[in-house]
Amino acid sequence: MTRGRNTGHRLQARKDLFWKLLFFTGLLVICYGFYFATEQVDYIWRWNRVPQYFVYHDTVEIRTELEGEVTAVTTKDGESVVVIHGDGESEQYKVPEKGLNVSRGDTVYMGDIIGHYQEWKPGLFLQGLSLTMQLSVMGIVFGILLGLFTGLARISRNPALKWSAITYIELIRGSPLLVQIMIWYFVVGTLLNGLLNKSGLPEIPSTWFGVASLAIFAGAYVAEIVRAGIQSVHRGQMEAARSLGMTTATAMRKIILPQAFKRILPPLAGQFISLIKDSSLLGIIAIRELTKATREGVTTSLMPYELWLMCGLLYLVITFSLSMFVQYLERRMVE
Repeated sequence: MTRGRNTGHRLQARKDLFWKLLFFTGLLVICYGFYFATEQVDYIWRWNRVPQYFVYHDTVEIRTELEGEVTAVTTKDGESVVVIHGDGESEQYKVPEKGLNVSRGDTVYMGDIIGHYQEWKPGLFLQGLSLTMQLSVMGIVFGILLGLFTGLARISRNPALKWSAITYIELIRGSPLLVQIMIWYFVVGTLLNGLLNKSGLPEIPSTWFGVASLAIFAGAYVAEIVRAGIQSVHRGQMEAARSLGMTTATAMRKIILPQAFKRILPPLAGQFISLIKDSSLLGIIAIRELTKATREGVTTSLMPYELWLMCGLLYLVITFSLSMFVQYLERRMVE
């Protein structure tokens, strides 16, 4: 019997090896096909220019705001202090010694460059990635809160709460996110900012309308996930908690929701990954998230292949990291 079991293990190992080799062979064929296709296109790849879209060394020019004469230039610890006198006024400018362009006795005019220095600045990819993460995190947080309360209202015995939750869920899930973003920005945003302008108050930035559209869209789906998770817990759990003297709210918070959370974590993660990718639609309302930043970079650099491939890779890194984090949470809960 042991011999037969060993033979079965060897056969299974050979089958596994065959399918693994088939997978890597297919992967190599796809990579070669992509390489062959790129060789057939008359295109010059410029991957060496991609790093500047993450960080770049920028030259900052120091310009004078006064017309007059340079009366003093004092240098100390690698920094020069330039004093300019003109029309009864005087101004001082701090300029790095290496970037100093004037000397004592020079005549300068308004707008002249008296010095410059170099500094590192974030490129389009880092700017877009940072804003994408901020919008996604805020959308996820508000979406969880909204979805949790809506999901509880969805199973409530109160008709007003239940019908309100159903109406909200069906309206949001029944229309595309792109349309909702347009409504939030061009309809709700225009009306609200119009009222604020008449009241002398500052306008609401377009970023907040983007966050609102993402959160409300995610909240409708989270609500259904929460409802399904709560209803998947056996009814006897609530009855047992009530028999111990707990109120419905306490039993829901301490008994039902912790069990439901373990079951709804995978679909919640999938919803949040979709939300991160859906944030790319916010570029239509002038929010420079990652996709819009990439589009601007392609327009100015004429490097569509490199930049769009890098954009897709950045989205993959974000979503894959979130997926790995959720799997880690699942393992911790099992332990």
